[in-house]
This record gives sequence, structure tokens and C-alpha cells, in this order.
Amino acid sequence: MEEWRQIGYPFGMAFLYAIGAVAIVSLVSFSGLVAIAMREAALKRIVFLFVGLATGALFGDAFIHLIPEALGSGIGKVTTGIALMSGILLFFALEKFLYWHHCHGVHEESADTLTLHDHAPKRLGALILSADFVHNAIDGIIIGASFLVSVEVGVATTIAVVFHEIPQEIADFGLLIHAGWSRGKALLWNFFTALSAFLGVALVLVLGEGVENFVPVATAFTAGAFIYIAGSDLVPELHKTEGFGRTVIQLFAIVLGFGLMLLLILVE
Repeated sequence: MEEWRQIGYPFGMAFLYAIGAVAIVSLVSFSGLVAIAMREAALKRIVFLFVGLATGALFGDAFIHLIPEALGSGIGKVTTGIALMSGILLFFALEKFLYWHHCHGVHEESADTLTLHDHAPKRLGALILSADFVHNAIDGIIIGASFLVSVEVGVATTIAVVFHEIPQEIADFGLLIHAGWSRGKALLWNFFTALSAFLGVALVLVLGEGVENFVPVATAFTAGAFIYIAGSDLVPELHKTEGFGRTVIQLFAIVLGFGLMLLLILVE
């Protein structure tokens, strides 16, 4: 593609960088090992810190990297705004569907105590893994699109995804254990679902090579997705924390996550 030759960033390199980044993110699925090794109190402190880091990193990547890149690409403010809002709405709809499906399954099985005892844990585990499969595939799409912009944007997005994935994977591991899975089985299946990110990155790179204006639209879409995740999922978790000292630590973690995104711009 002429566009990649003009900026000195071959499409093949974008593919290799994105695959490498997704491989790193996939390894985060083994964060559950931390849950095995650590006591509950220490684990809560780790998750507490990473939620703050993820919030700052996701907002920072969206506002410092992704939105400016989309606006500077020439697709226009209106197209950028529509793509950004589409990311917010799609993730809202996806989360709403998964939440409804989960609640519907639990309520349906609650009508029969014996059925709940026999099948609810299996149903819960399957729902968690299904949601993870879709979520990780979307992570692959997001990472692939970011590396089609530049290495710097790709690295920033990968860091933001990793910060978000660590507490998410630990929480999912805990839910699978709660559903009656063994630790080994929970880790293994968590890793298998993480591999769906490779499908996502392959899809976006194939589309990115052949569809005009795909990259800037996908970049704005990713920004919307990050804004939704940070604002809808992570900020409410931060509000659950009480105490002045812990609030200060939260603010520090958010600023640190945002600062890492800013640092990538400064060293570019």
C-alpha cells in the first residue's frame, strides 16, 4: 500500500508488531497464578492499584494518542465523532447483552434448587469464557488497528490493554474457581480464550490492507471503546474504595497510567 510506504512503516512490520503485542497480552491470562500465590488481602491491593493504572492508561491512550491520530488523518470531525460514538455504543450493547444473558440464565435456573446446584456453576463458567473469548478478540482488533497507525500508538494501546487485562483476568480466574473449576483447568481455559486475540488482529490487518480509511475509523472506534471501558467499568470500581489515603493512592495510580501514555508521546 502506498500509504505505508509514504510514512516509512511497512505493512508487514505492522503485522509482526501486532502479533508480538497480542502474544504478550495473551500471557496476561496467567495472571491467575498471582491469585494462587498471594493472600487475599495482598491480592486486593494489587488489583486495586491496577484498576487505577488501567483507568489512567485507557483514558490517556484515547485522548492523547487515538483521537488526535483519527482527527489528523483527514477523515473529518464528523466521521471521527461517529466512529468514536459507535465504539461506545457497541461496547455498551455487548456488555448489556452479556449481562442480560448471564442474569437470565441464573434466574432461570433459580426456579429449581437442584438444577441450580447441578448446572449453575457450569453455566457460569461457560458464560465467563464466552465473554472472555469475545472480549479478547476485540482486544486483538484494537491492537491490530493501533499498530496500523504507528509503533508508538500500538505500544501505547498494548500497555493500556495489559493494565486493563491484569485485574480482569484475576477476577475471571476467581469467578471460575467460584464456579467449581480446578485451578489448573481455570488457568488453561483462560489461556485458550486469550488466544482469540490472534483472530482479532488477523481480521483487522486483512481489512486494513484492503479498505480505504479503515485505519482512522478503527482508531476513533477504539478510542470510544476505551472511553466506555474506563468510564463505565473501571471508574465505578474506583468509587467503591473508601478512605482518604486509598483515594490518594487511586489518584496517583490514575495519573501514573495517564503519564505513561504522555511519556510515549514525549519520547517519540
